Amino acid sequence: MSEAGQWHSTSKKEYREYYLPKNRPEIIDIPSFKAVAVEGKGNPNDKDGTYQKAIGILYAIAYTIKMSRKTDHQMDGYFDFVVPPLEGLWWQEDTQGIDYDRKDDFNWISFLRLPDFVTQSEFTWAVENVQKKKKLDCSQAWLMECEEGLCVQIMHHGSFDTEPETVKQMDAYLMEHGYKFAAKTHMLACEMKATSLWFDDNIDKIYKICINKTYHSDRGGK
Repeated sequence: MSEAGQWHSTSKKEYREYYLPKNRPEIIDIPSFKAVAVEGKGNPNDKDGTYQKAIGILYAIAYTIKMSRKTDHQMDGYFDFVVPPLEGLWWQEDTQGIDYDRKDDFNWISFLRLPDFVTQSEFTWAVENVQKKKKLDCSQAWLMECEEGLCVQIMHHGSFDTEPETVKQMDAYLMEHGYKFAAKTHMLACEMKATSLWFDDNIDKIYKICINKTYHSDRGGK
């Protein structure tokens, strides 16, 4: 089993550097991974908005792949895995950093990591299965391949009002160690569930800024 495969088949505690970072900035090297992703725009806390619908699609596809072992469709190289926490890339046009008072202006790519055995054909099978059985429109979902590489990350506790101070710590750490950031803001909700609102002050979040970043998909890349 590959390192990425092991990552997805074990618990967060066994890979603390990815899912349980320190309360101060640190540099980590993220291995390449695959993910089911949906891209959109708008306020993530709009209960009837595109973001909440995207979350439902992501979890439906991920769990269809996970539970495929109980169907007649057997995936080559399959191993049981834990569906990891929800992750997202966030940015606003013509804005330096993030303005949380302008949630309607958010652009985002939300995703759930998948094991390496998920090929494009297996992903297509899962999408078609979800559309048929759950009657969900999955046309906006795609299989993303990501190579984040070197990143600076930190665990953020508390409200979004104090988020700028956390980001300042990351910026200062990068400058002190001679790095420059090269990606959108990446947030990972530690205990995110499908019914939760992303911008909930009660959820601890991991903030990550990639120093080098490459996203690939059959939609032409990100």
